[in-house]
Amino acid sequence: MLILNKAAGVFSKPSKGKIYEYLRSSNFHPGKAFLHKVVLGIETSCDDTAAAVVDETGNVLGEAIHSQTEVHLKTGGIIPPVAQQLHRENIQRIVQEALSASRVPPSELSAVATTTMPGLALSLGVGLSFSLQLVGQLRKPFIPIHHMEAHALTIRLTNEVEFPFLVLLISGGHCLLALVRGVADFLLLGKSLDIAPGDMLDKVARRLSLTKHPECAAMSGGKAIEHLAKQGNRLRFDLTPPMHRAKNCDFSFTGLQHAVNKIITQKEKEEGVEQGQVLASAADIAAAVQHTTACHLAKRTHRALLFCQQRGLLPSSNTALMSSGGGYIQRSWRSRHKSPTIKNEDLSPAGVAQWSGSTYEPGDPGSIPGQGTGPDCRLDAR
Repeated sequence: MLILNKAAGVFSKPSKGKIYEYLRSSNFHPGKAFLHKVVLGIETSCDDTAAAVVDETGNVLGEAIHSQTEVHLKTGGIIPPVAQQLHRENIQRIVQEALSASRVPPSELSAVATTTMPGLALSLGVGLSFSLQLVGQLRKPFIPIHHMEAHALTIRLTNEVEFPFLVLLISGGHCLLALVRGVADFLLLGKSLDIAPGDMLDKVARRLSLTKHPECAAMSGGKAIEHLAKQGNRLRFDLTPPMHRAKNCDFSFTGLQHAVNKIITQKEKEEGVEQGQVLASAADIAAAVQHTTACHLAKRTHRALLFCQQRGLLPSSNTALMSSGGGYIQRSWRSRHKSPTIKNEDLSPAGVAQWSGSTYEPGDPGSIPGQGTGPDCRLDAR
C-alpha cells in the first residue's frame, strides 16, 4: 500500500483552477468507459469517511467507514475544521480497508470516483486531494460525483427501477424533489427555501437539551427526536405544516422551528424549568415536530406527483417514487410510507393524499420552478 501512503501524505488543497482543469480533462463517459470494470468510491462530504469498491453490476466488493458522530456530539454539532482533521486522520486507513476487503489491488482499479459537491468544503477537500494524488500515481481516470445525484440514482443498484421516476432527497443538509429522467438528466421540482429538515430537527433537539436526557445522551439530535417521538403524543401540540397554501413544490422548515421554540419556551414557564433542562413534555414535542415534518414532506411530494402526472412526465403504469438521504429522516419517512420505493397503486394522487393527511383536489398544482434545461436542473440544492 505504498501508493496509498504517498497519497495520504499530500493534503494541501489544490487550487480551484487546477481542480477544475483536472475535472474538465477527465474523459469519463457514464455508461461507456468502464463496462466490466471495478471502481473505488470515496466519500467525505460531511462527517463520515467512507470508501467502497463496486463493480459495474452494483456489487459491493468491499467497504469501510469511519463515523465522527461521537466527536461531534461532544461539541454540540459538526465543526468543519474538526471534521476535516478527522477525515485526514482516517482516509488512508478506510481506503486501505475497503481495498483489502474487496481483494482488488489498487493497480487493477478501473477508476476512482469521489464526491466533489455539494457538502462541507473542508471535508470535500480532503477526499478530493487524496483522490487526485491516488489517480495521478495509479494513472487511472477520475470520476467526480455529485452527492445528491448519487443519492437519486442509488436505488437502481438494488432495485429494478426504470426512468423516469420521482425522487425525494431528504437529509441533514438537503431537501429537494426531482424528476429523474436519466443518469445525468434531472428536472428539479422543488427544494428547501431555508434549512433542511435534519438541520431543523437537530436545532430542536439542542433547544430541548436532549443530550441531558438519560436515553438520548449518546444520540445525534435527529435520532434523539425520533427515539422520544415513539413515546410521545403527537396530538398534544397543534403544529401546522408549512407552506400549505404555496402553489409550488418547495419546502420550508425555519417557520416550524420557530413555532416549536415558542412551545418550548411556554412549557418551560409552565413547568418551572430553566432553559437547558429537560422538559417533562419533551417526548410529546418530539412526536409533534416529527409528525408535522413528515406531513410537510408528504404534501409537497403530493403536489410534485400531481404536476408530473398532469403534464405526462411520469408513466401511467409502473410509476415509482424513491426517497433517499439522511438516516433518521429516512426512518421517519419510511416508517410512514413503508418502503423506500413506492410503486403503482400507492402512487395515485388520492393515495399520496391519504399518506399526507390531506384531501385530493384535482387541478393545477401550480407553477414549478426549475423547468428549464439550465443550472436549475442540477441537484445543487444550494
